[in-house]
Amino acid sequence: MSEEDAVLAANAAYYEAFAFGDFAAMSKVWAEDNVSCIHPGWPALTGRQAILDSYRQIFNNPNHERIEPRNETVMIDGNEARVLCVEFVSGTALATTNLFARVGGAWRMTHHQASPIAALVEEPAAQPPLNRLN
Repeated sequence: MSEEDAVLAANAAYYEAFAFGDFAAMSKVWAEDNVSCIHPGWPALTGRQAILDSYRQIFNNPNHERIEPRNETVMIDGNEARVLCVEFVSGTALATTNLFARVGGAWRMTHHQASPIAALVEEPAAQPPLNRLN
């Protein structure tokens, strides 16, 4: 597997954990240290505990929205990588940055930020439901 494929797999693991409300899987996605997250409309969160608590809160909402990531662009610089993409949530397009660091040979998320896009972005056609990879 190429480094780019490995980063994309780590990014896909984030969206799969979110789609299934899988807290254990989300916990595995995130690095242990030097992490931050900015959910749309939320203040900046720093530290693993605060970030995981935010996902627990989101997952406890039975109506949490499905996220469809599209147009992933990967940039790798040594042991750091970023994925830029557009998330579609209930018809709203969000510009998203996901940062990763190589930790113990695996790519782990260190930052997630999603913000509304002011310009019109066409939402993709409905996708079939996700199937668990494992």
